[in-house]
Amino acid sequence: MNQQNIGNYRWTICALLFFATTVNYLDRQVLSLLSPELSKEFGWTNSDYANITAVFQFVYAISMIFAGRIVDKLGTKWGYQLAIFVWSIGAIMHAYAVPLGDLTNNVLALAGIAAVPVSIVGFMLSRAVLAIGEAGNFPAAIKATAEYFPKKERSFATGIFNSGANVGAILAPLTVPWIAAHWGWQTAFIIIGAIGFVWMIFWHIFYEKPTEQKRLSESERAYIESDSEKEQLQLDDAGEQKVSWFKLLTYRQTWAFTFGKFMTDGVWWFFLFWLPIFLAKQYGIKGTDLMLPLTVLYSLTMIGSIGGGAFPMYFINRGYNAYDGRMRAMLLIAIFPLVVLLAQPLGHISFWVPIILIGIGASAHQAWSANIFTTVSDMFPKKSVASVVGIGGLAGGIGGVVVSKVAGWLFDYFDSVGRIETGYAILFGFCAVAYLIAWFVMKLLVPKYKPITDL
Repeated sequence: MNQQNIGNYRWTICALLFFATTVNYLDRQVLSLLSPELSKEFGWTNSDYANITAVFQFVYAISMIFAGRIVDKLGTKWGYQLAIFVWSIGAIMHAYAVPLGDLTNNVLALAGIAAVPVSIVGFMLSRAVLAIGEAGNFPAAIKATAEYFPKKERSFATGIFNSGANVGAILAPLTVPWIAAHWGWQTAFIIIGAIGFVWMIFWHIFYEKPTEQKRLSESERAYIESDSEKEQLQLDDAGEQKVSWFKLLTYRQTWAFTFGKFMTDGVWWFFLFWLPIFLAKQYGIKGTDLMLPLTVLYSLTMIGSIGGGAFPMYFINRGYNAYDGRMRAMLLIAIFPLVVLLAQPLGHISFWVPIILIGIGASAHQAWSANIFTTVSDMFPKKSVASVVGIGGLAGGIGGVVVSKVAGWLFDYFDSVGRIETGYAILFGFCAVAYLIAWFVMKLLVPKYKPITDL
């Protein structure tokens, strides 16, 4: 079929997913960028900050599994709108963390529970609401991709919308410190948080299921449904009956995705939440001075997200099926984070050395992420995609909690003995090898392409 005659409306949907993911990462990164100043203002230790971020990761993990079910139940359009509404409210709540903390402590006092420092409990509550909403982003986006793209295009489309995470990570250091410097940290949370409400308007106007989408040509609709796996298409069209979590957990394919997320999501969380503190502690870089190095670092991740999403096509065009081509690409991608092992040994040369090396590792993570998400839609029918993504998201969030808590403990300990660089070296070492470990376990669980045919 001539590509020019197919139509391109599916890429409009991809653009909406891209902007939603950009907003998602803008909202979650405001705290990390302001953390050096907030830690100073409120007297937080590394462990205090780790506990605040761990609340987000833990609630995000738990919410992911329910978010996938809710998206499958409500459908992509309404499930996504609900998610971004909740996370935008949570983002704005950070501006009112202190009064929220006071109110929460008053409630705790009535229940006879000892008070928690006001700033900590207020930010924990705000992070929890943010996490509940943000948990819906990837289940909804992956489901939308499965609905609007044939399998051969899904990893590329996923790479494009997933690059919104990088754009959000780039825009945040360019905007948040400046807003905070001129109008205060509370205003930064309010302005960034309100952007999600704007996105909701466009999503409501432009998104419908392909079968109900009047802007979609018949030729493009046929192209979207052109996958060669006829049996898979029959399953997708057989109905939207609910598939139980327990049933999904009986498949090795579910566990392969789940383990891959558990091992590698924490790496991205670490880069996202701890790099501003790393640069402040080791190099004295904070506030508006963070803008350039973090912009450079997250600009590198754009290459990984889009390039990594397109990479499997090299193997698919040479006769491999989508899953086997993707796994070959992921093995090569898993090698790149090894350069992060050099971030601390060579860091004395210039702070730009760890910035570039960590940037390469973060870029590889985004390439990995674009592909690991797509392994789900490679093997599961569309009706269960969001639920499987939710199960994997739970595992990834738990992995993030573990990394964050370990980081807080390590950094407090080694900072107290004057060897903070050792703490970072240990965490960077884990970040470097996590992907290879994940790949080999995933390959062991699912050595060959095997789509699910009995759901």
